[in-house]
Amino acid sequence: MSRFLLRSTYTADGLKGLAADGGSRRAEVVRKMVEDAGGRLESMHFAFGEDDTYVVCELPDHPTAASLAIAIGASGGLRVQVTPVLTPEEVDEATRRTTAYSPPGA
Repeated sequence: MSRFLLRSTYTADGLKGLAADGGSRRAEVVRKMVEDAGGRLESMHFAFGEDDTYVVCELPDHPTAASLAIAIGASGGLRVQVTPVLTPEEVDEATRRTTAYSPPGA
């Protein structure tokens, strides 16, 4: 499975829903959504600043991640950005692979 970081920002309507539901209820909704998609929720955090939530989860593949982002965005309560993330071991594996590349103008 691949890991993803979902960063979300609440809309005005989303904030009204958060105020009504509370953080724990929203975390359960996220957990269920990820598990129903065949994934596993690693963590969910609320924040102050540019982003309101940070979710780290494992999902089966990129199309699954895209489907969650589409469903979340279509709800109108959040704007979401999905970023694939790698473990240190995955970066180690990437650095051991050789790739031929020629920069522009070379």
